[in-house]
Amino acid sequence: MSASADSPLLTAATPAYARFSRRVRGLAIDWIVFSLLLAGSLFLATALRSDSVGRYIGFSAIAVFLLYEPVLVSLTGGTIGHYLSNLRVVDDRTKGNVSLLKAFARFVIKSLLGWYSFISMWITRRHQAIHDLMTFSTVQIRDPAKAQPHQYHLEQTVSDSSVMPSRIRRLVVILGYLLLIAIGALVAGMVLAATGLVSDACLDHNRCSRIENGVLTVIGTSWIILSALSIGLGWRGKLLGCRARAINA
Repeated sequence: MSASADSPLLTAATPAYARFSRRVRGLAIDWIVFSLLLAGSLFLATALRSDSVGRYIGFSAIAVFLLYEPVLVSLTGGTIGHYLSNLRVVDDRTKGNVSLLKAFARFVIKSLLGWYSFISMWITRRHQAIHDLMTFSTVQIRDPAKAQPHQYHLEQTVSDSSVMPSRIRRLVVILGYLLLIAIGALVAGMVLAATGLVSDACLDHNRCSRIENGVLTVIGTSWIILSALSIGLGWRGKLLGCRARAINA
């Protein structure tokens, strides 16, 4: 369901889920904040000309980098980038701010997956990234009165003629698919090594040719994309083993 068709109905009680472009805007603002922090830390450390103070400033900058998003998201619902982009991270279950543990988990998953984490936004009902799905959270418009139609989506509703499997069943099936995909990627790597397409030096010591890097990139990208599809489709009840069940009229 597109936002342009339903934006007149948007109220504080209607969850509006952030589009990818809006979330990228928030990320860009946060990176500007980090860049300014890093530049300020380097300038201060250089100006003081003290190794011990420099180390203290460096450790402090690292701590701020690691805790910035988790702490702000758990306490206020978002970072500076979220706030300036009119966004808020919401816990699916409580409809309030996520806990510090969840906020930290979101940050770690997003950091590990990078941009690949956002692939699932195009196939999930509430436009959730992988780090949202895995922590039962969503990113919504903070103040509907300030939102423009191109900044959000409304939830894609499930047909009333079907019943979704339980969350536990969907989660178990998704984990099963993720395990199979990981095994498939491992087997593909072993086959490439056995056939000589990828050398031992590349696998063991990361001394890879351009072709080898290309082959490994294809395998890694395919693994991430298939994993994202499994999470998104599984949560929507479209995977074998956890499909939505049609209700007979």
